[in-house]
Amino acid sequence: MDRYVQGKTITRVEKDSPAAREGLQAGDRLLSVNGEPVKDLIDYEALSVRSRLVVEVDRAGEKLRYLVRKKVGEPLGLCFETTLMDRMQTCKNRCLFCFVDQMPKGIRSSLNVKDDDWRLSFIMGNYVTLTNVSEEEFQRILKRRVSPLYVSVHATNPELRVKLMSNPTAGRIMERLTALKEAGITFHTQIVLCPGLNDGVELERTLRDLASLYPYCASIAAVPVGLTKFREGLYPLRGYTVEEARALIAYGEGKQAEYRAAWDDTFFYLSDEWYLTADLPLPPTESYGDFPQIENGVGLLRLFELDFREALAEKAPLPKPRHITVAGGVAANLFFKELYKYLENYNIYADTVPVENRFFGGNVHVAGLVTAGDLLRTFPEMGGGPILIPRNMLREKDRVFLDGVTLDELEQRMGRRVIPFGGGKEFIELVMGDTL
Repeated sequence: MDRYVQGKTITRVEKDSPAAREGLQAGDRLLSVNGEPVKDLIDYEALSVRSRLVVEVDRAGEKLRYLVRKKVGEPLGLCFETTLMDRMQTCKNRCLFCFVDQMPKGIRSSLNVKDDDWRLSFIMGNYVTLTNVSEEEFQRILKRRVSPLYVSVHATNPELRVKLMSNPTAGRIMERLTALKEAGITFHTQIVLCPGLNDGVELERTLRDLASLYPYCASIAAVPVGLTKFREGLYPLRGYTVEEARALIAYGEGKQAEYRAAWDDTFFYLSDEWYLTADLPLPPTESYGDFPQIENGVGLLRLFELDFREALAEKAPLPKPRHITVAGGVAANLFFKELYKYLENYNIYADTVPVENRFFGGNVHVAGLVTAGDLLRTFPEMGGGPILIPRNMLREKDRVFLDGVTLDELEQRMGRRVIPFGGGKEFIELVMGDTL
């Protein structure tokens, strides 16, 4: 039987939890809480927050009810086979710019999965389109007051959004965002900009529409379309030129000035990639506020720099010179090369190596999409000192690159250590520590 169908089966009861004290057991199948059926994690969390619960389970065909008393907000203590307690909802769109559709043949199947699950938007901050949400499910979003959500908008013009997503339901976006606002639900939005499609007057319309929903629409991020070399048979798209990126920045910074004057809030953010493409300095750190769009690459470099400088200020120079090699994407190489010059005052000398992405090709130049094969081509000689790489080159919570090569396998092929690092503080601790 499908493992997701069994998702409401209790796999473990936390020791000393309210559920354990009342006698609930692993293997019980959760049916309802306070008389309401539990469809998934959203229902479970919303219903189990109270101090007095009637929990109904099926134990080997026998229905049992338990009265559980606990503190308000205290976890009930039940664990399930899957995080969602349900099937993941996959995407029914065929977006003209979809990155998954641009994957090479033969890549591992997990990279071809398109999730468009509003529950993962709430739980993990994934961006969803809301086009695949039934009316019944949307009413459950409003009822459970799930907030914040992260919504891929791309355009508010109904006809254009339908075209962009190849989905006839896509045109209802403003209707649904307005309903979220009226329910008091906060949401962040993103726009993937494609030259000649949803920029220009269409971008102006999208910003005007979304601004009308402020502050429930808490932020907007604009990112340029990402194109690989694997686009045969797909809609003809191109990337932005240097001049176009500069024009978009001038326009965007003008809109930011309007929003700051009206609300003291930047509201509309441009991803770092625009500035790297345009060969222009990044905005100051303070312009990013509390970095609400970091997952879209908005302020990612400034946040790294901030953590880097703060951590470095607490260190003393090393007694002996240390030379390090740091590999990264082509796009931000100059930024990091200039930043790492500050290490020289601490007796550390960094060789910053840009890694060309031949695996995806196209206009893909960010570190997070560099593969093990790209690293092997960049460092063909066997042996040598360790190479430092951004951790986002690896699959989240794993040691595997996008081309399926593990970190251990890469080290064996290169004959040298490959050490991942996270943010600026972790980088400083690594390069000034004793592990290199």
